[in-house]
Amino acid sequence: MQFSAIPYERPDLEEVRQQADRIRQDFAHADTFETADAAWLAWDKLTAHVDTMMSLAYIRHSIDTTDTFYEQEVDYIDEISPVFTEIQQSFTKLLVESRFRKELTEKYGRLPFLNGEIFLKAFSPDIIPETQQTNQLETAYQKLLASAQIPFDGENRTLAQLGPYKKSADDTIRRSAWKAESDYYSSIGQELDDIYDKLVHLRTQIGHKLGYANFVEPGYLQMNRNCYTAKDVASFRQAVIKHIVPIADRLYRTQAQRTGLSYPFTFADAALQFRDGNPKPQGSADDILRTAQDLYHSLSTETTDFIDLLFHDELLDVLSKKGKAGGGYCTQLADYKVPFIFANFNGTADDVEVMTHEAGHAFAFYMARDLVPSDLQSPTLEACEIHSMTMEFFGWRKSEEFFGKDAAKFRYSHLFNAITFIPYGTMVDHFQHIMYEQPDLSPAQRHEVWKELLGVYMPWMQLDGSPFYGEGKGWQRQMHIYENPFYYIDYCLAQTVALEFWAIMQKNHADAWERYMRLVRKAGTQTFEELVATAGLASPFHEDALQTVAEAASQWLENNLIG
Repeated sequence: MQFSAIPYERPDLEEVRQQADRIRQDFAHADTFETADAAWLAWDKLTAHVDTMMSLAYIRHSIDTTDTFYEQEVDYIDEISPVFTEIQQSFTKLLVESRFRKELTEKYGRLPFLNGEIFLKAFSPDIIPETQQTNQLETAYQKLLASAQIPFDGENRTLAQLGPYKKSADDTIRRSAWKAESDYYSSIGQELDDIYDKLVHLRTQIGHKLGYANFVEPGYLQMNRNCYTAKDVASFRQAVIKHIVPIADRLYRTQAQRTGLSYPFTFADAALQFRDGNPKPQGSADDILRTAQDLYHSLSTETTDFIDLLFHDELLDVLSKKGKAGGGYCTQLADYKVPFIFANFNGTADDVEVMTHEAGHAFAFYMARDLVPSDLQSPTLEACEIHSMTMEFFGWRKSEEFFGKDAAKFRYSHLFNAITFIPYGTMVDHFQHIMYEQPDLSPAQRHEVWKELLGVYMPWMQLDGSPFYGEGKGWQRQMHIYENPFYYIDYCLAQTVALEFWAIMQKNHADAWERYMRLVRKAGTQTFEELVATAGLASPFHEDALQTVAEAASQWLENNLIG
């Protein structure tokens, strides 16, 4: 069924309660394994349907934030979703305490029960009011950024539409675009500070109500960390400072020589990687989409079937337009066993990267779409990001088709960005830990923390005195900080593993693809570290893994230096 034809029906909370009560009774009073199993699958079908309607509302609201119908639906879902979580938790408690747990584990594996136990610790009906308020604030943040109309080059631009100008080879245009963006964020700075301050305090209240000193541990529980802790992440951050930051700094010094720009960089000048301009995809958005189809046709029969379904059923919306929410994501519509890709093409290399990245997520869901219960279809989020970040590297085989004369530039830039992103992403994680460990910091103190972390993780940047980036407020444009606490380190862990895949691709593409499919087919049946081991790779928590990929990428970049 094509996306536009998928019917939406508001989830009726009372009806859901009644169906949930019947299924819970069936499961609780099951006298055989078969009866309990059937009740669990009925429960899975009910929750999948509710999730489908919620996802549908969010997608259509993202596509057009000015659509009042879906705006009201998202407001309604923000209100009822914590109550729905409470309903889900009531069944999870029965599941983990079931007298048929041994038999169910033999059929479905241990993860549904391990994750269920984490879920029970991460939620309580007591936190419903705070969760409803955080949902509303997250939506307010999205709307605020989606409403941006920034005067530039004779027109009002959205934040996404300003993107190409921010990478212009013309110093005047590029710096003016960064200033225009900086001025916009500064104009809404008070609102951004207020939203985040409320979010931090609400989440801290959630932590207290769940019995914790702050939000850090419940934040990890809500991220379903089932095989590592905050201590492991802190060790990873130290390894990044030790192994990645020096290499990234060396790469930026080389960039300064290549572009003739001053080191350390202003934020605007760091965006220019080549004096004659950053790599740009050739052709139109339609050309990028056609090449993406060719890419997936070239990889395997599975990716061929996947991409044909995606395009036939219009399961993507990628063009930037007025009123559209920012960013990009992939979600799924469980009732129809299909993914959906949302993006904002803006004529830069980001268009290709987001198309391969989000399609990596979508392909992983496509491969897992028939697994039951649906909890097994997706691993934890850092493992999901391996799917997407590794798929970006598989996209190199179509570099010439995507970028034409800029193909070599793109490959260099892509690998450069993969390495240099890790310090930034780790800094975002470190910032969030400090925010929730010290929730009473003032907005000004939060900006000072960001400034200090910039000096540790990104010493190639100078604070240039601009009213936004130069004053330590750049974190406010990172939506994950507002909407997904502790998510951002997942990208860094996954990037480390994706670079391991990249290194194998340089020697044996077929071997890399076989390992990738091995990982994807396991879907959510293993923990993050188990999945990495399944692919025959080293955990990013092993310091030598980070050091090895950093040195391999650095050597490649030195050998393929451009300009």
